[in-house]
Amino acid sequence: MPYGISLKCLNDTASPVFKLWDDAAAFEETASMRALNYPPHITLAVYQEIAVDRLAEAAERVFRIHPAVALSFAGTGYFENEFLVLWARPNQDERLFQLHAELHREIDPVHCHECYRPGNWCRIARSPPKSRRQNRRQRSTGQIATGCNSR
Repeated sequence: MPYGISLKCLNDTASPVFKLWDDAAAFEETASMRALNYPPHITLAVYQEIAVDRLAEAAERVFRIHPAVALSFAGTGYFENEFLVLWARPNQDERLFQLHAELHREIDPVHCHECYRPGNWCRIARSPPKSRRQNRRQRSTGQIATGCNSR
């Protein structure tokens, strides 16, 4: 069973991310991110095969003492899979990079899905059809600020 580790945005600062989701949804047949009923988040890791107790121990060591992380984003990118995954690129934030690095020191990145290894974060839309992908480059990618909670 796959498991993911993410930082979730649980307060009113999520509204700029919801706006981005709504803008990105114009390229989808159905708005995928809102349909997930999961808050804006930054995915730090996804493991296809890992023991739950191993994952829980690593998460406890990495996240138990860290406060909320405030982030802003510089632009967007995409992963080309069986479907297109758009994501927002965080601005340089030392605390975020430290959390990500600590997690991947606890669990070797080779076990993590390649898209979530150090350097790739924050989905904003999951699956625009190929016919709508050409238009995505015409969208604005202005900066967004949000507070994400690591608990």
